[in-house]
Amino acid sequence: MKSFDDFKFDEVTVPASINVDYLRKCEFIGDKSNLVFYGNVGTGKTHLATAIGIEAFKLDKAVKFFRTAALVNKLSEAKKTKELSGFIKQIMKNDLLIFDEWGYIPLDRDGSQLLFEIISECYERKSIIITTNIEFSRWTNVLYDEQMTGALIDRLLHHCHLLIFSGDSERMKNSLIRQG
Repeated sequence: MKSFDDFKFDEVTVPASINVDYLRKCEFIGDKSNLVFYGNVGTGKTHLATAIGIEAFKLDKAVKFFRTAALVNKLSEAKKTKELSGFIKQIMKNDLLIFDEWGYIPLDRDGSQLLFEIISECYERKSIIITTNIEFSRWTNVLYDEQMTGALIDRLLHHCHLLIFSGDSERMKNSLIRQG
């Protein structure tokens, strides 16, 4: 289980407007703000998102963690079975939604629209954490539609803190191949 105690902020740029304590205390949830964790693969984005999710849960916040592609698949399946409205209501019961691996798998038009619907529903009502290694200017390549991508980014970033994860992959640093 990933926690704050074993996370190192050495190679994470935290914006001047917040600090590590703000993250640990999950104050962004009360502010209805979002967090975007951007950086290379293996730099700790998922670790920190998980650690924050655990801290939020300890503070009696409802938290849901999704791999973004898996969420889109669940949304698509719910739409096909005419259970989309109920599934979205379940999602909206959470105080914090974590979307991991945002942009790793390109989405079709329908999937992009469903994801946009979730972001729109959450706007100024819920907090979201997104982990990604895709810069904002390339999100159109993932989300299919330029106008919808622009509208999604506009809503997501309106109340948002961007944390930049630099450095090399921790997995590669600790790889058995490198030790041999």
